[in-house]
Amino acid sequence: MKLNVSCIQRFSTGDGPGIRTTVFLKGCNLRCPWCHNPENISAEPQTLLYKTGKMISYGKMTDTDDIVNDVIEDIEYYRQSGGGVTLSGGEPMLQPEGAGELSRKLKEKDVDVIIDTAGCVPYELFYCVTPYVDTFYFDYKTANGVLYDTVIKGNKSLILDNLKKLIASGKNVHARIPLIPGFNTGDKECEDICRDLLTAKVEYADLLPFHRLGSSKYEALGVDYKYKNTVPPTKETVDKIKEIYGKYFITNIE
Repeated sequence: MKLNVSCIQRFSTGDGPGIRTTVFLKGCNLRCPWCHNPENISAEPQTLLYKTGKMISYGKMTDTDDIVNDVIEDIEYYRQSGGGVTLSGGEPMLQPEGAGELSRKLKEKDVDVIIDTAGCVPYELFYCVTPYVDTFYFDYKTANGVLYDTVIKGNKSLILDNLKKLIASGKNVHARIPLIPGFNTGDKECEDICRDLLTAKVEYADLLPFHRLGSSKYEALGVDYKYKNTVPPTKETVDKIKEIYGKYFITNIE
């Protein structure tokens, strides 16, 4: 079986514990205007052309066996560091059967797998991966259903329901909250998100402060980046937000 792979990033330290390899899958059904991986939104192959003249192509249908053979080269690093492989994107759950097959093959080799998902898919699709994946990183962006619908183009009710079901199934789930200035960083917005997460019985909340590291990718794609002039939150702001989440959850800043 093949997966639509954007790229494979080795020695990743920001996508889970230990040394990991992140397999970025191409295609996403949400449209977060601050996304720092815009090359993974479209499922179509794309080539980014930078001002320096450098060109990078993303998007290749790749057999799961070839992916396994690639990432397994670093298995000793995974074992020694408590790492493994993370499936990210884009949205891995738009390719559930391939993601499940890859996860099964990695589990058979005793490689830990994390799936990073925004959760906006029918829950039945998770059945393809849950037998082989114990940990999910689950993005949760706002408690405001209207903003989910109009800005992110997602269904908050479906997403929250999926979060509840994954946790109830016994999986280790980390809620991941991007901290986007002017969108979800106010005290009320943070408390509202916490209230939602508590209904899902979340234990872990990972905070991801906004950054502009993806700005050059938008330029290379010829796409306007709406957040190019947005200033990342200050340390003081992030610390204050962490205090709010820390009242309810085991909280980490990524």
